[in-house]
Amino acid sequence: MSSAALELGTAGRRVYIGKLAGTSVFDPLGDRVGKIHDVVVTFRLNSPANVIGFVVEVGPRKRVFMPLTRVTSIEAGSVITTGLLNIRTFKQRPLETMVLSELFDRVVTMNDGSGQVKILDVAMERRRPRDWVISKLHVQRQKSASIFSRGGETLTVSASEVSGLLKADSNQAATALLQHTEDMRPADLADFLHDLPIERQMAIAQQLPDSRLADVLEELGDDDRVAIVSGLEANRAADVLDVMQPDDAADLVSELPEAQAQTLLSLMEPEEAKDVRRLLSYEESTAGSLMTTEPVILGPDATVAQMLADVRREDLPASLAMVAFITRPPQETPTGMYLGMVHIQRALREPPQTLLGTILDRDIEAVSPEAHIATVTRLLATYNLTVLPVVDEDEHLLGAVSVDDVLDALLPEDWRDFDDEVTDRLMARSIDG
Repeated sequence: MSSAALELGTAGRRVYIGKLAGTSVFDPLGDRVGKIHDVVVTFRLNSPANVIGFVVEVGPRKRVFMPLTRVTSIEAGSVITTGLLNIRTFKQRPLETMVLSELFDRVVTMNDGSGQVKILDVAMERRRPRDWVISKLHVQRQKSASIFSRGGETLTVSASEVSGLLKADSNQAATALLQHTEDMRPADLADFLHDLPIERQMAIAQQLPDSRLADVLEELGDDDRVAIVSGLEANRAADVLDVMQPDDAADLVSELPEAQAQTLLSLMEPEEAKDVRRLLSYEESTAGSLMTTEPVILGPDATVAQMLADVRREDLPASLAMVAFITRPPQETPTGMYLGMVHIQRALREPPQTLLGTILDRDIEAVSPEAHIATVTRLLATYNLTVLPVVDEDEHLLGAVSVDDVLDALLPEDWRDFDDEVTDRLMARSIDG
């Protein structure tokens, strides 16, 4: 993009949308109001696609629509708006296309018969005041069987020179989207995927590493993650379930049709499948159905240094990293006799060589796997805990219930969308007040 301002009143200006992603949006006073998340266009028969506005990210999990009528200029590194934004959460309409989410990496066909090309970037160009259209595509030729194939060559063509812009291809690459989301936390990437069509969700899911996809599935709602797992090849789906937290894997498997669930369980690693089957045996809304079978477990002769090393594991959720459970051997669930827990704050105040058995907290009440979620919630709140031990009648540790699992169970199934609605009402109230 040129360093000069791309004023909306100047005809013929061209902006490449790939460079707009993440660009800050400012009001007339220079205050930052958000950043560009995507560009919205509508296609018309025998006419260029019309750019109707931007999707602006104004806060965590909050995106709003900003029509071009609210944009006064597009500059290098910034978009200037009139300052008037509709605070209603953006919902894509059936006739709208998201350029970054849906057009980037789409494979289309050159009308001159020279083969297929993949879209790397899209240019929007001004025709009249407040009237922008999709004019150019920066593309890369795809390899073909022809000896004259020029696979890998990049070129810029007019949008009218290709066909297939409206065709969704679930097998197309998602390279640009992956680059756009590689720094996102799993919860933010899950929110991003939630807003995409299923074809784009699958395109990204197919290319994510198993561990990354597992983290994202743990954050997605039931409908989205069931759709994604159902769209994966069975062996790949089983591999992803293997690296999920057992309780999340069990929740997901429980939402699948019985035949599909049994197939995936048979393809999982035996030990992982055993944990999932055990969790599925408990009644819904009980400690057993909510718990994970893989908290931090150590013996009484382990040291503070060993505990601190274990809680540093990158794959360990923050809630589970706050406590180590101390048991007699074996240290895999179901364990030997449960002895107590050691809080990380207590461990940090002790010398590294201190034995965990000497600093046990024995006062926290463990729960049975049949305990109702109401009991678990009360104990977590009473003792300000992030995780609670679950033991059987012989005092063997079966697992632990974390506060985030309790919250997921207590909130409505559509809490991710409900959160946006609450935000809308609060923001509207603050403006009105």
